[in-house]
Order: sequence, then C-alpha cells, then structure tokens
Amino acid sequence: MFLVTGATGGIGRRVVRLLRQQKKPVRVFVRLTSHYSELEHRGADIFIGDLRREDDIQKACQGAKYIISAHGSNGDALSLDYRANIELIDQAKEQGVEHFIFISVLGADRGYEDGPVFKAKRAVEQYLQSSGLNYTILRPAGLASNLLPLAELFRESGLYLLIGDPKHRTSIVSTDDLARMIVDSLIIPDARNQILPVGGPEILLGEHIPQIFSRIFNKEPIVINAPLLAVDGLRGVLGLFSSQIPTALGNYRTLLANEFFCTPEETTNLERIFNFQLEPLEKFLRRYLAI
Repeated sequence: MFLVTGATGGIGRRVVRLLRQQKKPVRVFVRLTSHYSELEHRGADIFIGDLRREDDIQKACQGAKYIISAHGSNGDALSLDYRANIELIDQAKEQGVEHFIFISVLGADRGYEDGPVFKAKRAVEQYLQSSGLNYTILRPAGLASNLLPLAELFRESGLYLLIGDPKHRTSIVSTDDLARMIVDSLIIPDARNQILPVGGPEILLGEHIPQIFSRIFNKEPIVINAPLLAVDGLRGVLGLFSSQIPTALGNYRTLLANEFFCTPEETTNLERIFNFQLEPLEKFLRRYLAI
C-alpha cells in the first residue's frame, strides 16, 4: 500500500495518477473539505483526516509499505511541514515502511531566517536521514503548474506582475516530471538514500517568464515590476488582522528575494538517474494550455 499526503495538490494528484496507472494500491490522506473526487474515481482508498492529529496519522499509516509526503502548508509550518512529517516518519518506522519519499524545497539547507517552511523542511530532512528508513528527498526549485493561473491571467489581460529582481535565476521543473521522479525513486537504486535538487532543463531569468507567455499567446506583455518593499508593506498591514499571514508572506518573500535554480550538472545528473529528458517550461505550458 502506498500512502500519499498532499494528494489533492499539484504534485500529489499526478503521483496518484501514475501509481494507479500502474495498478498500485494507493491510500490518500485528504481533508474533508478538499476536492478528492478525481482520486476516488481513479480507485484510490480515501482516508479523511487532519495531519495536525497524531491519531489520524497513525490510522492512515497502518499497512503502508511506502509513504510519499507531498503536502505543504499555507503558513502553519510548525504543525504541517514539521510535526506532521515527524509523526509520519515515526509511524513509518513502526510499520516497517520500505521507502519514504519526502518533497522538500530547494534552499532548505541555506538557513533562511524569514522562511519557516525552509527551516521546517530542513529539520525533517535531517530527522529522516537519521531514522534508519530508506528515503529519497527531492528538493524542487519551482513547479511549472504554479504558473498556469498566471498564464491564464496573461491570456485575458496581457498583464504580468513581476516582483523583485527580474534578473534572478530559476529552473522551473515540469510538475509531471517531478511526479515521475517520485514514483521512479521507489525502484531506482541511484535515487535511494539521496537528497536530489530538482529543476528544469533550462536556467531562466524572472523576466523570461512573461516573454514565454508572450510567445505562447502571441501577445505583447505588459510587465509590472514591483519592488520587494511592496511585500514588506503588505506583511505589515495584514499582520494587524492575522498572525499567520506575515509568516506565509515571509516564505513568499524568501522565494522572491533569492535565486532558486539547479546547475547544468545537477539537471544532467537527474536525467542520468531517472533516464528521461526533462521537459522545458514552454513545452509544459503549451501542453496544458492546449496551444
């Protein structure tokens, strides 16, 4: 049995799809309020629970041989990114899980003080490494699927909001490629007990994204380049109404203020390990936008 957390997210849905195509038994950990009808239609076993509850995690892990932790948080890094994963690892040890796959984030080891998700992910990485379990830790730089809503907005308006330095480098991975790496990590020896940075086949600048949109839609881009100070101001104002919003925006600011890309050597290594060619961002977008 494969247990997948974060199964209704962009990564998790694709992982479940691949596993079910291979006729693998899959249990998905979902919230009652989430949209899980596609997963149910694919034949996944639906476990409804809350990752903040240890009892729910214990029940979900019963009988699991493989655990894929693909969930994230929208500001509650301590409960979801850290504690839930620690409990999943502990339960994996009790259940004799054969392989634990953890989706971290590129830069988790850089010590960003303003990004609690980065710190939580790094602490989980270290705990998993010392657990005695077989593991694979994947650190994606950025997901192509996250750009689809921005592409649709561009299709309608031609607008693109670029926050921060337009020269910052990134290497955005096809979310389908990442899902394939997750599933293949279970059977590829070179992926076992490894931490792998994951990016796309090209290093892009921030200003390249609206140019790609422009080519796809044959539309001149209207780029609004806002400074990082705009995020800082927003954090201050919204912090008056919610304590969680500044934390979430801290993670967002960390992403905007720093570069997250894989070197050519790292992407070549990925292609060697997983034996397929990584998909460029523009090809991914055209595929999903049906252009």
